[in-house]
Amino acid sequence: MMGPVLAACLLIILSTAWISQANGATCKKDGGVCTCNDQTKNVDCSSKGLTAIPSNIPVDTNRLLLGSNKLSSLSAKAFHNLNKLTFLSLGTNQLQALPVGVFDHLVSLDKLVLTSNKLKSLPPRVFDSLTKLTYLSLGSNQLQRLPEGVFDKLTELKTLNLDINQLRRVPEGIFDSLSSLSTVRLQSNPWDCSCRDILYLSNWIREKKGTVSNIEAAECDGGTKAVLEITEEEAAEDCVYPNTTTAIPTTIITTLASSNDDDIPELPVPQENFQKFLGYQEPDHLPTQPQCLMSISGYLGLMMSLVLTSAAILYVIHFLKKA
Repeated sequence: MMGPVLAACLLIILSTAWISQANGATCKKDGGVCTCNDQTKNVDCSSKGLTAIPSNIPVDTNRLLLGSNKLSSLSAKAFHNLNKLTFLSLGTNQLQALPVGVFDHLVSLDKLVLTSNKLKSLPPRVFDSLTKLTYLSLGSNQLQRLPEGVFDKLTELKTLNLDINQLRRVPEGIFDSLSSLSTVRLQSNPWDCSCRDILYLSNWIREKKGTVSNIEAAECDGGTKAVLEITEEEAAEDCVYPNTTTAIPTTIITTLASSNDDDIPELPVPQENFQKFLGYQEPDHLPTQPQCLMSISGYLGLMMSLVLTSAAILYVIHFLKKA
């Protein structure tokens, strides 16, 4: 009778320990996927094929590297316990949007990297809590517009990368609060120099030329002229910008408004994400692939605990049998 009972107990203990290691561990030393340095407080989870952020990142982490993974979305509370972070890298992922409040607890953050994702827009005030930020990279995304006031609280910001996006304009005054800026990358955007809205950016570049580096590289759509060279005569149109990449002059809007509803053509709807079209959904938990296998040290620790537990069970059974 003792054999089957002991086997069942061992199986339950082993299963429980394995699940705990797979779901709870973050650092390799505990059986997780990330490399953690206790002295420098660095956690490196880059290039691990992650589809979700590990849930048990140490709360005293200073630098968190999550670049070169397969993250397509973030939980609004993904970083809420990490108020010691000064460096956060989310570059080279598949992020399509940022939830409201996702960075609200990162009050010590100095550098934020969001380069090379698929961001098309930003939530209003998404960076408001990052008052110590000195470096922000949003380059190589698909940003079509920026919310008004999105940078208003970043008075310590020195470097801002907005290059290689789909920006045609910026809201008036968007850079006025950035009193510490030394570098701004604006090139490789289709800046619309036919609309009056471009004049704020053109005048700002002209004013900051020589004190903020790289801004002269911004060119009008088609590369025919630098943005800083645009005059009021050239930017004569009053344009509106719906949630598409094409500007529509106000004369067209007026014509459409005066027509019957049945005559108004439908505006093109952006194509849904291709992965969603195929029915593909990212899991919201850590992958259970080889990257989640326990390290040797974790395995040895688990086996030691199993041996001790088994010995305790055998002692109890022997004691009951004698009684």
